[in-house]
Amino acid sequence: MFQTNSLRFRVAFFYAIFGAGLSILLAAGAYLTVEHIGHQLMDEALLEELNKHASESIFVEPNTVSIKGYILSDTRRSPNLPYEVEALTPGKYNMTVGNIDYRVLVVDKYGARYFMMFDTQLQHFHEAVYFRYVETFALFMIFSSAAGGYWLASRVTSSVTRLARQVGHAEPGDTDLSLTWIKSTSNDEVGELARAFDRYLRRLRAFIERENFFTADVSHELRTPLAIMLGAVEVLEQDASLSPKQKERITRIHRATQDMIDLTSALLLMAREHLEVTDEQPCDVSDVALACVEKHRHLIGDRPIRLEVESIARAVLMAERPLLEIVIGNLIRNALFHTKSGSVIVKVEADKLTVQDTGVGMRPEELERAMERYYKGASSAGAGVGLSLVKRICDRYGWRISLDSKEGEGTSAVIDYSAS
Repeated sequence: MFQTNSLRFRVAFFYAIFGAGLSILLAAGAYLTVEHIGHQLMDEALLEELNKHASESIFVEPNTVSIKGYILSDTRRSPNLPYEVEALTPGKYNMTVGNIDYRVLVVDKYGARYFMMFDTQLQHFHEAVYFRYVETFALFMIFSSAAGGYWLASRVTSSVTRLARQVGHAEPGDTDLSLTWIKSTSNDEVGELARAFDRYLRRLRAFIERENFFTADVSHELRTPLAIMLGAVEVLEQDASLSPKQKERITRIHRATQDMIDLTSALLLMAREHLEVTDEQPCDVSDVALACVEKHRHLIGDRPIRLEVESIARAVLMAERPLLEIVIGNLIRNALFHTKSGSVIVKVEADKLTVQDTGVGMRPEELERAMERYYKGASSAGAGVGLSLVKRICDRYGWRISLDSKEGEGTSAVIDYSAS
């Protein structure tokens, strides 16, 4: 199958157009040339016959298969002279008489007017045969131009095609595109392009390594102090002498610390994507959801909130469990933070997970920007990375996340993993 958008097809197409145009020009030139030469030869033949059969005293009317002659003078008129020919003045004409095409020569000579007529039917037949050959040649030119153009384009683009194929299969972790075959033998534009791709790949590889090492190092170094901070906050939360305002502040510290721990864990796991084999295992979504619910139940405090999991169908995903916990945990924490009373329900289905709350909801402009990085809504107390991080993890696994919210009624977050 030809790919109409390929360079080879386009070159072949334009070569065919060029061949067709050239053939049309040649055919038109041949037609005009043959027509002119044919008329000239017929005129010479008619004049020669006239000179042969006419004199001052006598005119013998020629009557051959191709040539007929007539005379008109004051004393003589050929009996078979057609009336439409008789009216002609001296000159050369193409006309039809009795359904037969003629080349007509009219000459005044020796005090008389002579009409010489050449039957062009045989001439037209030979011309038709000739032009069939011309048409055949034109078609041959068109197809040979297209085939030649396609072959030439294939030769020219074969290196580009091979280069594109190898670049298309390249991964960021590849250290070389194996382009020795072209870099060492080709000094043209294709060779320069291959060398440019290699240079770009090396820079890209170095950039990815620096980014991943930096992310992994920073995330690893932050885990220990964050764990200490979280432990200290949990101890403070057990202090019964704290005032409600102090407890509220400690809860906010707890939330921020937990967000940072989740963020560093996610960054550490996602930094491993191109550095080592990932630890993806089958994860039961209901089990992870139950674990996340129990982990975050303490955030309810004394508020009248019902937090539970509804497992409608079993769902198993190939994913790193910590990342799935971050996704579900972030959605649960957001729901609990924005709900003063009512319920937060985590619903697990075969193709999706839904976290539904009866909280304050979001305004349309907040809903539109909720998953933007560092965006914080009017009632948000976090750093603005929670939903952005959830979105990045979902994108990594091919899950689709969507939010639906009505101000004053609550929010519904849906993770659709049917396509993964």
